[in-house]
Amino acid sequence: MSTITQELESVIAALTTEGKEPSVALIKARLSNPLPIPVIIKALQAWKKNAKVPTIEKQTKTLTADERIAQLEQQVTALSERLARLEAQQ
Repeated sequence: MSTITQELESVIAALTTEGKEPSVALIKARLSNPLPIPVIIKALQAWKKNAKVPTIEKQTKTLTADERIAQLEQQVTALSERLARLEAQQ
């Protein structure tokens, strides 16, 4: 089970033991790492329906080589401009 799923389950369990009805706002406020609202809604709906939080895994976008090169080129350009401004100040 992923850590995101475990954290959602523990937050919902804590809210119910406190006698509070879990809601998106209450769950979002207690999460240690922010999650997108649609993910919280999906988890809450599943919990209300089955008393179980579905397995939620963090997805990382893998950049293609061209995308990585474009990012690096932008960073180099920005740093070169910054360096030129700093050298001009001296």
